[in-house]
Amino acid sequence: MIDTAVTIRPGTAADALAVADLHTESRRTAYAGIVPAEALGADLAGSRRELWEIRLTADYGPAENTPHLLIAERAGTADVLGFGYLVPQPDGRVLLDSLHVRPGLTGGGIGTALLAAARSWTAEQHPGAPLYLEVLRDNRRAVAFYEKAGGRRSKEGSAPFPGGGELPEYEYTWDRP
Repeated sequence: MIDTAVTIRPGTAADALAVADLHTESRRTAYAGIVPAEALGADLAGSRRELWEIRLTADYGPAENTPHLLIAERAGTADVLGFGYLVPQPDGRVLLDSLHVRPGLTGGGIGTALLAAARSWTAEQHPGAPLYLEVLRDNRRAVAFYEKAGGRRSKEGSAPFPGGGELPEYEYTWDRP
C-alpha cells in the first residue's frame, strides 16, 4: 500500500541532481552482484549527473518526441523517493527507460504508483502506443514486480556493459497502458 503522503509529479531540469543521486544509489543496490563491478564504480555518480543534466535540458523538438520524467516525492517536501523516465520511440512505442525507487523504500507502493503514472501518461500522450521496458534477467525483484504488474515478457536479449561484456535481459510490454 502506498503512503498517502507520496505524490507523483512531472519532473523538471531542477530535479537533475536529486534524480542522478537516487539513480546512482539504486543502481548500486539493485545491481550489486549482477553487473560488472566497474559499471557501479567511482565513475557512476559523475556519469549519472552528466546523463540527467543532458536529458533534462536537451531540446527534443516536437512535444511528441520529448521524454517525460515522473517524480515520486513525499508530499510537501522535495524528498525524491523514486522516478520514472519515459521516452517515445521512433517505432511508435514508449520506453520506460528508468524506474527506480530509493533503496529501503521498495515494496511500499512507490514503484506501483510510478508505473501506473507511466501507463496513464503513455495512454494520454501517445494513445494506442505500447509501453515497454528492459530489465536485467538476474534482477529478480524487478522481474517479479513487472510480472505482477501485468507486464508481458515480449523479448529476450542482452545488454552491453563496460568492458565489453553483455548480460541477459528481458523486455516487458503493456499493450494497453
